[in-house]
Amino acid sequence: MRQVPSALQAKLDSGVTTLARCWVLTRRDGVVQGFTEHDADIAIDGVICRAGTGFTASEAASRFDLSVADSEISGALADAALTEADLAAGRYDAAQVQSWLVDWSAPSLRVLTARGVLGEVRREGVAFTAELRGLADLLAQESGRYYTAKCGADLGDARCRIDLTNPAYRGAGTVGAVTGASQFTAIGLDGFVAAWFSAGRLTWTSGVNAGLAVEVKQHRVADGHAVLSLWQAMPEPIAAGDAFTVTAGCDKTLAACRDRFANAANFRGFPHIPGNDFIMSYPTPGGGGS
Repeated sequence: MRQVPSALQAKLDSGVTTLARCWVLTRRDGVVQGFTEHDADIAIDGVICRAGTGFTASEAASRFDLSVADSEISGALADAALTEADLAAGRYDAAQVQSWLVDWSAPSLRVLTARGVLGEVRREGVAFTAELRGLADLLAQESGRYYTAKCGADLGDARCRIDLTNPAYRGAGTVGAVTGASQFTAIGLDGFVAAWFSAGRLTWTSGVNAGLAVEVKQHRVADGHAVLSLWQAMPEPIAAGDAFTVTAGCDKTLAACRDRFANAANFRGFPHIPGNDFIMSYPTPGGGGS
């Protein structure tokens, strides 16, 4: 149950209030930032909620399935607050958000009105609008294990048990020539066969994208050199000489698990489960079917 300080409740009951809304964002990398719609900065538990960022929020509406809809926060992109590069890099994806109602004349008088996470972010010019998903949204998400033909584990996780620090499954290189917004030739991967890093993970270790990671769409060999295509363009342009590490990929089939990684004992799929083609099959003269 939400507890409203008695002094704040007294002000609310009087009809004359000095209230402002504040938001405290905690990114997954641990960075904490504060914002307010008020015209002066407000401190909440040591976090300075900055004014002048254009932050505002819409009303929240709850649906019958407990998910939260039509709740958004909006603001302006600025170097001192939210930068376009940080948003494009995904540093605010799934950031934790606390929404506070604060008496700006006495910031100790405040009440936590909502918690949630940032969802979809839309940008237009120097402004942005972010979807705010409430905690009740978690109740509408599916969870548990899926019965599928392909493996449900990720290569290298605790269920898969493949050690991706093994040099056989890990490469390091630099960008040779950039051939597209998300494609380049790689120097240092000549010892790996084509497709070894397809569906793998590439992490930049130098350059303007250092620290960011992206999934590899395709790894092929052309004219004796490795060519990597990424699933999405990086926030900042890739440049020749940028260094990276990349780990092997897996298409999550039993054949890949067995033949590429000798790891069939840890395969987490159900390769013999009937698929849609079996369900929709029918007897044919001289053929199969059921």
